[in-house]
Amino acid sequence: MLTDQNLIQFRHTLHQHPELSDQETATAQRIKTIFLSFKPDDVLESIGGHGLAFCFNGQASGPTTLIRCELDALPIQEINDLPYRSVCDGVSHKCGHDGHMAIVTALGSHLAENRPQRGRVICLFQPAEETGAGAVNVVRDHQFDRLKPDYCFALHNLPGKPLGTVYCKPGAFNCASRGMIIRLKGKTSHAAHPEDGISPALAMSNIIQQLNQLPQQQEKGQMTGFNLVTVVYAHLGEIAFGTAPGEATVMATLRTSTNEAMNHLIEQATTLVQHQAEQHKLSFTLEWDDVFRASVNSERGYQIVKNACDITNTPLVTPDEGFRWSEDFGIFTDVAEGAMFALGAGDTSPQLHNPDYDFPDELIPVGFKLFRAIVEGLNG
Repeated sequence: MLTDQNLIQFRHTLHQHPELSDQETATAQRIKTIFLSFKPDDVLESIGGHGLAFCFNGQASGPTTLIRCELDALPIQEINDLPYRSVCDGVSHKCGHDGHMAIVTALGSHLAENRPQRGRVICLFQPAEETGAGAVNVVRDHQFDRLKPDYCFALHNLPGKPLGTVYCKPGAFNCASRGMIIRLKGKTSHAAHPEDGISPALAMSNIIQQLNQLPQQQEKGQMTGFNLVTVVYAHLGEIAFGTAPGEATVMATLRTSTNEAMNHLIEQATTLVQHQAEQHKLSFTLEWDDVFRASVNSERGYQIVKNACDITNTPLVTPDEGFRWSEDFGIFTDVAEGAMFALGAGDTSPQLHNPDYDFPDELIPVGFKLFRAIVEGLNG
């Protein structure tokens, strides 16, 4: 079985060689090489892209338990002065997926010598989590029919919380979110004769203002839970003082604690844009990007995580509300019972997606023990 030092070194190697979503070729190869030494009973390659699934079978019949982690890194330039600093310019593991992979590798190393008694355990390395497309592609892949998990679990490290403390709750755990791209088109004209054109400036201003106000309608009973619209980008016309603008772009992130509220918010935002375009005689298009469903933990999944914390003497906090950040693990809890939990990465850790963030190696044995307790509880 791999030692803690082996796993830390492996995490550092993954950190040093990050790859963006849907480009995780070398990362997948590193994972495959080490897992083949564990002699899994079945290996699925190129699932949902560069994804990998390693199956460890028990001798008796029983449930299939899937443990998932992520392969991809982010387009962020690392500023840390580390001996294992990213060698890829503008790309780095600033979400801790390198650490998550090391934890699931520890589990694979354990399963190599301790097969489950019943059912089977699957270690899944999912591509493209950062874009929200990876889990969807994995589940839609025909190979996923060979997996058919009964239970699924995942963890995510969480800076700003005590190191090694678990956060989990039944129900909505991560927010649904999606990027909205609004393109308005009118007609350019000379700046001296704006009346001869159709400027999107006023419609753009109204859309920005009113998008931010949409979540307030939950106070009128139209939406429940946490809801937020954040305008992230706006562009109007060109840098030309002699030209009145004819085109504009607005981009916003819609975020809700439930999938039902997201559907309602999308409808509201679309109606708002349509109304402003018609009022100002503009044409418009809408595009959606970075689509994440809410991750919803089942009551049974939460209880399994709680039991694992009890067995391993790991502190557990059950928050009243879920977290604002998004995760595509909700695709798996749509098809199997389970839960995602957060693992505190330290009170003083830089936040996720910050250029100075680094996954704390101390969490590798903590995460491993929790996953081990989960699979032993379900599969023996």
